[in-house]
Amino acid sequence: MTVSVDPTASATANRTVPAPGSADIPQVLRPHAEDAFAAELTALAAQDDRTRPQRWKLSPWAVATYLLGGTLPDGTVITPKYVGPRRIVEVAVTTLATDRALLLLGVPGTAKTWVSEHLAAAVSGDSTLLVQGTAGTPEEAIRYGWDYAQLLAHGPSRDALVPSPVMRAMAEGMTARVEELTRIPADVQDTLITILSEKTLPIPELGQEVQAVGGFNLIATANDRDRGVNDLSSALRRRFNTVVLPLPESAEAEVDIVSRRVDQIGRSLDLPTGPEGIDEIRRVVTVFRELRDGVTADGRTKLKSPSGTLSTAEAISVVTNGLALAAHFGDGVLRPGDVAAGILGAVVRDPAADRVIWQEYLEAVVRERDGWKDFYRACREVSA
Repeated sequence: MTVSVDPTASATANRTVPAPGSADIPQVLRPHAEDAFAAELTALAAQDDRTRPQRWKLSPWAVATYLLGGTLPDGTVITPKYVGPRRIVEVAVTTLATDRALLLLGVPGTAKTWVSEHLAAAVSGDSTLLVQGTAGTPEEAIRYGWDYAQLLAHGPSRDALVPSPVMRAMAEGMTARVEELTRIPADVQDTLITILSEKTLPIPELGQEVQAVGGFNLIATANDRDRGVNDLSSALRRRFNTVVLPLPESAEAEVDIVSRRVDQIGRSLDLPTGPEGIDEIRRVVTVFRELRDGVTADGRTKLKSPSGTLSTAEAISVVTNGLALAAHFGDGVLRPGDVAAGILGAVVRDPAADRVIWQEYLEAVVRERDGWKDFYRACREVSA
């Protein structure tokens, strides 16, 4: 027997979308992708005349355009959400149009969660059907749970069942998301095997099942650095198409990514943004890339790499914190002293080994680099 899931139980039914310009509803700190970029999604849908898979809000071409950016025939500019190889995005989107689930794999800070959210927003118009993976994620988070008051009063029944985000996505033909899949215990991970292979979720207590309808798929993310935490079984891995998200290829590409995200975050926090800070952004990116790669940008000096990842996401965090310092305790212009402490915190994760690596980098590279004297002094001051 197949059981239907009430659509009113979905995440979208419980969300409040503020009316534009409304003074009664406070501005949320971080809008969901489908809310923050609603105008772009609407413009794409209006001009998208290509074939759309069942229950998709946009065609695969339009989904890729939403992520990568472009200009529509009517002049509407679609801002890039992901800066990277186009083919990677095309493969990811195409996977979601098949019966295979998508696994986004990469080192920390390669925008796996960001890409996952925007894919779900563009495909289903809802990025909130989310399971956050942790060591304590229970099986109920993927399958279903129970309203214990109803369960004790009336026993197992449809009214007592609490559907998971994955169950709701199956019933409504939506895209579900599972973040940090390899952090979930192995026995809970394997709950996905039947869902992904048979496209059904049994409910033995009711003698029923939920069958996925057209449009359902699942995006999972996993961290390259987490191998050995809870490795995926071969049976589960076969149910996914894996797409590896790389680090930015060039320094300029990474500067562009950091600048765009810092500008978005800064506007939401009322922080000053502008061209005055681009030199410090470029400096932060240069430091992170050189220490991450173990060699200076000119290839002349070999370096030791610290224990941290020094990812693009961490660079965004360092610059955003620097902007806050500049806004609240400076003149509003991002300067070396505003980013120095953040860089130190990102680089020195192991106080014993990483501090030595950082001091060697300061003296051998930063001190001798033209135009970096203010930055060197700021870093020496916070490192003392």
